[in-house]
Formats: sequence, C-alpha cells, structure tokens
Amino acid sequence: MTSTQLPATFEDALEAHLKFYSRVTCKVAILLVLGGVGLDAAFYPQYVVEFAVVRVVVALMIMATLLTYETRFGSRNIRELTYFWIALPQLMIAWMIFYADGESSIYFVGLTFAISGIGFFLPLSLMEAFMFSASTLVMYVLACTLRPEGVQNLPLFLGEITFIVFYGVIAVVIAIYSAQWRRQAYLLQSEVQAKNRELMETNRTLAEVKGQLIQREKMAAIGTLSAGLLHELNNPVNYSLMAIDMGLTCPGVETDPMLKESLSDAREGMQRIQNIVSDLKTFAYQKPGQDAQRPFLLGNALRSALRLAGYELRGIDVPVELPQDTHVLGDEPAIIGVLINLLSNAAHALQAVKRDKPQIAVTVVSLDQRLLVKVRDNGTGIAPENLGRVFEPFFTTRDVGAGLGLGLSVSYGIVQRHGGTLAVESEPGAWTEFSFDLPRPS
Repeated sequence: MTSTQLPATFEDALEAHLKFYSRVTCKVAILLVLGGVGLDAAFYPQYVVEFAVVRVVVALMIMATLLTYETRFGSRNIRELTYFWIALPQLMIAWMIFYADGESSIYFVGLTFAISGIGFFLPLSLMEAFMFSASTLVMYVLACTLRPEGVQNLPLFLGEITFIVFYGVIAVVIAIYSAQWRRQAYLLQSEVQAKNRELMETNRTLAEVKGQLIQREKMAAIGTLSAGLLHELNNPVNYSLMAIDMGLTCPGVETDPMLKESLSDAREGMQRIQNIVSDLKTFAYQKPGQDAQRPFLLGNALRSALRLAGYELRGIDVPVELPQDTHVLGDEPAIIGVLINLLSNAAHALQAVKRDKPQIAVTVVSLDQRLLVKVRDNGTGIAPENLGRVFEPFFTTRDVGAGLGLGLSVSYGIVQRHGGTLAVESEPGAWTEFSFDLPRPS
C-alpha cells in the first residue's frame, strides 16, 4: 500500500495493514524464538538441547507460514494464518513452563511480552485481542496445573495469573483505540487523497486555460503586427497589378508572345499574393470572439485555410467534398484557425510516414441544423496510449522545439464554444480522422 493509492474501503486498508505487519512480526518472531537459546543456556542449562530442538521446529513452522503468504492461498487466508503462527510461540513457552519449573519458571514473562507485542503491531479486533489473551491464560494455567507435581507455590501462581490478566486488559484496550485511530487515519488519508485529486484537476484546468491564453496572446500579437504589414503590402500589390494591367493593354504585347506570357504570369502571382493578404486580414482585423455568431460560408473559410497552409501541403493531394450550401454560424477567423491546425497536423503526419500517394481528404456533410467537417489523412496514425491525450494542453509527440502542443487544445475549445465537439479516430500506421460540427443559421 502506498500513500498515493489508498484502498477503496477501510476494511481493505485494514487487510493491507495486516498483510504488511504480519510479515514483519513473523520475521521478528523467528529471530526471538531462535535467539531464546541464549536464555535457555542461562536459566535452564540442563534442558538446553531439548529446548533448542523445540525452538528450531517452531521457527521452521513460522517460516513455512511466512512462505505461504506469497501464494494465492496465503493471500486469501492471511488472517487465519496469522492466528496460527502467533499461537506457536505461546504453545512453545507453555510447554517449556510445563517441562521446567511450572509457576516458578521465568518464561511466563514471555507470554506477557507476546500479548503486548501482538496487541501493538497487529490490527486485532476487540474480540480477537480478548481471545488471544484468554487462550494465553488458559495455556499457562494448564501448563502449571497438569504437571505431575501440580502447583507448588499457589500465591506465586495466582500472582502470575494476575500479571497475564493485566497484560490481556492492556491488549484489549490497545485493540479498541488502535481500531479507532486506524479508522480516523484512513478517513484523513481519504480526505487528503480527494483534495489531491481536486487540486490535480484544478491544475489541469489552469494549465489548459494558460495554454489558451498563451495562444490568444500570440494570435493577438500576430494580428497587431499583420495589421500594419498588410496595409503596407497591399498598396504595392495594387500598384503592381495596375501596372501589369496597363502593360497588357499596350499594342506591342500582342506581337510579343513571350512578353504577354510573362506579364500574365506576373499578374497571376500578384493575384495570389492579394488572396493571401485578404485571408490574413481576417486575423488582423477581426479578433477571435468578436462578432462570434455571424453567418459565413464554410467553403470560403476552407479555401482560405488551404491557401494559408499551402506551403505545408505541397505535394499532398487534398480532395474536398462540399455540400451545395455551406453557410454556418460562428467565428470565421477562429474556424479558419481550426482548419489550418488540422491541415498542418495532417501534413506533418504525412511527412513523417512518406507515403507514395499522400492525401488529406476534407469532407463536409450536412446534418439537419449542423455541418459536419471531417479531415482525414493517410499518415502515421496515433498510438492508442496517446489517442486520449491529443487534446491536452502542451501534449505533443513532436521533437523538442517543434511544437508546444497547444493547437489541438485551443481548437477543441473553439469548437466547444460553437456548441460542437472536436473528435478523433485513428488506426496506428494507417490513418487519422478529426471531425467537428458547426451550427447552421436558421
């Protein structure tokens, strides 16, 4: 049992406590039984051989009991086996008292030590402590009275019985208060564990919020920077387009095919720049959350995302399947960000696996009052142990410095804000599909 994994019930905790301390006291009992040979040599040198043989036999029986703890039978019957081995030293001491001096034997002290030791270390119930003390008293009485010469010193005999009774009372009291203390300790540990779980959940939530705040700050900084850059960039692009258009109207262009083709290519390139600038303006001039419930065409948002992620999508086939009507209700720049993130992740997965025919299929399906968007790639797939963690903030399988692991977490929050769910399915080594749904305007 560890401090981080508390048993489900107090009874389970008591059982675990018994398993641990029964092993410990079992080993201590073996050492004390064998070490008692020195006492035998000091007090009863005439019986040292007989007592040594009995001690070895008892120690072996306790050791055999200890070994059974590692088996399924021992694990299921730990309490009964504990009763068995704690009775063995008591029987041994009672036999020594019977064999030696009866009530005059110093070994009656061993019986009292056993009562108090067992009461301290083992989680005995009130009835178990009483029965152990009573059985020890019965063993002592029988050991003294069954001797051929009987009890020789009655006052001493009664005095030692009184001592055993006193120790039995102590064992019973210890059992009562130990049970109460263990229950209280278990309740406190349960409360601490519950508070720790709450704290971990709070920390997880704070980490998620922190991740989203970091991402929002980055996007806000990009937006502020882009606003100035786009304004400066858009003017020369417009001038260039006007100049190219004027050049195309010149009479000499019609007679020079190479010049006409060059000007047409330049015009097409400038128009592509103009489209990218237009897409970036969505982020620069409209912050996430502002006017978040306006209708827009998901098809246009998808085309913007494809253009903005065009560099990463080079060499990848991206078939798109759209319904006739792609009107949705929500935060267009935020949804574009979600699509860019999903396309970018899919592109990274395809770069890692190096397919002969890399593909990212984007499918949009109409479902009553919502549109379902699916982005499926034939990349590396996601390992089963990581599938449940892909939306956690700061979780990433990329190399250090290649990503913060915030994209999917932020995207999950954006989709959730639109009343939908960002979900993932995957087959390791084959494919991965992310899907989310958006509300349609009534």
